[in-house]
Order: sequence, then structure tokens, then C-alpha cells
Amino acid sequence: MNINSKNQNIILDTVGVMSLVSDKMCHIRNNGEPLPSIESVSEIVALCRAVIFPGFFGNSNVTSSNLEYHIGLNMERLYDLLNEQIAAGLCLVNENGLDKSEDIAANFISKLPELKSILATDVESTYLADPAATSTSEVIYCYPSIRATSAYRIANLLHRLGVPVIPRMITELAHSETGIDIHPAATIGESFTIDHGTGVVVGATSIIGHHVKIYQGVTLGAKSFDLDENNNPIKGIPRHPIIGNNVIIYSNTSILGRITIGDNAVIGGNLWITHDVAAGERLTQAPCKHNDN
Repeated sequence: MNINSKNQNIILDTVGVMSLVSDKMCHIRNNGEPLPSIESVSEIVALCRAVIFPGFFGNSNVTSSNLEYHIGLNMERLYDLLNEQIAAGLCLVNENGLDKSEDIAANFISKLPELKSILATDVESTYLADPAATSTSEVIYCYPSIRATSAYRIANLLHRLGVPVIPRMITELAHSETGIDIHPAATIGESFTIDHGTGVVVGATSIIGHHVKIYQGVTLGAKSFDLDENNNPIKGIPRHPIIGNNVIIYSNTSILGRITIGDNAVIGGNLWITHDVAAGERLTQAPCKHNDN
């Protein structure tokens, strides 16, 4: 392609502007450090699911005689990818990831049995809570809530092990896949159930107890933010709700701020809640008054 000198100068000037090292939109690799890969992170999630739910995810030719072989094969690949992507995440925030990634990857893998046990409670509670579910197999195969919750629990474990960036990539992949947005830093107890799920949002500092069920469109969000001297929200301050044990939250309800919903509370649909709710309390919309005249 022939470019006249005027247009070539425009292109060169633009290249210079776009190449500014100080630009926050540019990430410079000083020594060939690895960068996170969305494809590799997606494979990590797939491998974790294949190890936790063998036969349901990954190779479907799993039998009692080759189960250990399939799990071992997936585990080796998982370790390699974790090592690579954890190092990339640490390098991205200017930590020496290559010195830490192997130990973190091994630590993560050692906790997979615990992760499997917790996810088993999520599957069982989802099956028992939904009269339309015909089996736990159907729940694992078909329900977006299990995909979102499994991604969250994988990401949360990595987050607790001090891995940056990668956990958020994992939950955003699940968000794109399911419409369920759970921050990896949120704390969620056992036997967690999401019914339908589309539009669910769980903020970073949310704390959810055991045996909690929420429906589509529920938001556990922030009401307001403490601001710094530049009028920007201060990061790291707890700002999302604390949900007790055995709580049910129905569809399209927003629970906002660092408030507490007590154990065994039932929160009706389409509510806007910014105050504490007592244990055992039931909140519903006021009934409409009909004018018979």
C-alpha cells in the first residue's frame, strides 16, 4: 500500500502518542513476564469442574476403573496452567510471581477435596429447593447457578491464597456465561442456592451464611461510599450486606449497605432494603388497597 508523506506523518505522530509509556492503558513487559490469558483461565475453570464433577464436565468416558487416571491427567494439566497464570497475575501487579506461583498452585490443588465437599452441598440444596429439578445430575449438567457458584468458589479460593487478577477473570467469565455476578472476594457459606439466577449481583464485601437461597435479580450491593480527598470512593471498606443462615431472598430485591439480615429471615420480592432485618422477620410489600367505588 502506498501512503503519501502527509498521511504517513499523521500515522507516525499517532503511533508516538499511542505508545506513551506513562499511559495507564498500556502494560509494558520489561523482562518478558507472562501475561494472563483469558483462554488459559477459562481452561483452568473447565479443568477444576472436570476434577470436581468427573464425567459431568470434561471427558465423558469416565468409569470406575479409569476415574483416577482421568482425574490425575486433568490435575497435571491444571497444575501447569495454574502455575503459569498465577505467575502472570502476580507479575501484572509487579510482584515476582515466578517465585510464588508453584507453591500457590500446589496449595490450591491440595484444597480441591474441600472445594468438592462444599460444592456438593450447593448441588444438594439446589436440588432439594427446586421442585422442577428431577435429579442432582440435572442440576450439575443444566443449572447456571452451579456454573456460577463453582466458578465463584474456585475464584474465591485463589483470592484467599493471595492471587490477584485471575480470580476476577474467573468470575467475570461466569458472569458472561450465566448473567450471575459474584465477586470473588465475597464470603459465602455452604448449601448456597440461586434459583434461576439472571441478574444476581453479590458485592465484594458481602457475607452470606449457610443454607441461603436467593432468586433472580437480587442485588447485595453498596448504598453509599466513603470518599477520599479527590472525591473518589475509598477502597477496601466493608460496604455490602451480611446475610445470616437459612435466609430466603425473593426476586428483584436490592439489599444495600453494611446491614445485617438475621437468621431465618424471609425477604419478599421487589423490595429496597437499607436497614437491619431481625432474625425470623418476614418482609413483604404492603398489599394494594382496592377502591370498590
